[in-house]
Amino acid sequence: MTTHDGGCLCGGLRYRVSGDPLWVTACFCRFCQRATGALGMVEPIFDITRFQIIEGAPSRYVHVSAGSGKAVNVHFCATCGTKTHLTFERWPDRLGVYAGSFDDPGWFAFTPENSKFIFLDDAVRGAMVPAGFKVFRQHAATADGTPLEPEVLHEVLHIR
Repeated sequence: MTTHDGGCLCGGLRYRVSGDPLWVTACFCRFCQRATGALGMVEPIFDITRFQIIEGAPSRYVHVSAGSGKAVNVHFCATCGTKTHLTFERWPDRLGVYAGSFDDPGWFAFTPENSKFIFLDDAVRGAMVPAGFKVFRQHAATADGTPLEPEVLHEVLHIR
């Protein structure tokens, strides 16, 4: 099984994942916009047992999701502030990684078969979604965790 490492800006916090992500989420919600300072976030999701801290100890900020009312734990380096990963009260067996914190942020597949875009209603002007991907206007599941049916884009969506 392949492994991929990542970490923070200062190098004090390092992690390793093994295997491929279960799926990849691209999110345009306000939380992800604020957390990244960008249009949104690309977040590969892993089984939590496939992730390990290999150097340092992350600090944690607990954010209560407005949508689910459940805690989202943002793990970050206390020295440089880099966010590396997220854990979820709602899905305790899963973990999301801030894709940009990988040493090679493009190592994983990001395709219509393994990926989805969520919170399109919150996307800012200039955001784009490629044709063929599954999309959701808000979250991909109800507050109780029931999966919702996606729409599949037949052409590029350019938020104006």
